[in-house]
Amino acid sequence: MPTDTAARWARLRLLARIGQHPSAILLLGQLLALLAYPFVEGTPAGAAWFGAFGAVVLLLAMRMVHRTAGHARFIVALALAVPAVASNLVATAGGVAWLAPWSAMLEALFYFHAAACLVAYMLADRRATSDELFAAGATFTLLAWAFAHVFMACQALQPGCFGAVIDAAAPRSWTELLFLSFVLLSSTGIGDVVPLTPHARALASLEIFIGVMYLTLVVSRLIGLTVLSRSER
Repeated sequence: MPTDTAARWARLRLLARIGQHPSAILLLGQLLALLAYPFVEGTPAGAAWFGAFGAVVLLLAMRMVHRTAGHARFIVALALAVPAVASNLVATAGGVAWLAPWSAMLEALFYFHAAACLVAYMLADRRATSDELFAAGATFTLLAWAFAHVFMACQALQPGCFGAVIDAAAPRSWTELLFLSFVLLSSTGIGDVVPLTPHARALASLEIFIGVMYLTLVVSRLIGLTVLSRSER
């Protein structure tokens, strides 16, 4: 009996610790979705699974916006998330192709808004908490998701704007564009998917700039505050 009680208290303490790091939950959800997408993409039920994963990530991001940015910004996030999910369901499940670029743009705006809220949260004080360090990773994934949706919208409006070494003429999949987004945001330069048109290259250049500024201004500040707080101890 005491062993059961101790195990129960241990689980409660673990849940309490997880609840203190919602940014870690969001980051974990993003990374799990990143690994799961290739398994469902291109399958008959892929669109449904894709929408479900997207909805879960949206809910996690909305929770973070509500926690860090206040009621007003949460209302903005809600106003973007609801039509984004609805239009995505209609576009994928209902086969309404003309809605696809608008759905992608709504989701991109939501992720940009959520990322901006997390950046404001990380810059709000002069002490770097562990949750803010998780928020740095979560913000990076939100920005990558946002630009991937921008690329999806661009490809829907301008077919053939992204090419690849293999099967260059085919439309790029979500996984390929998300990979391109991570490559551009991190400036690693290892992608085999490339922007071909001036509009696509302008969007790619914008993501590279934002990625460099994010690492330079936000992440470097958090690292500096972490080192400073440790030296003060």
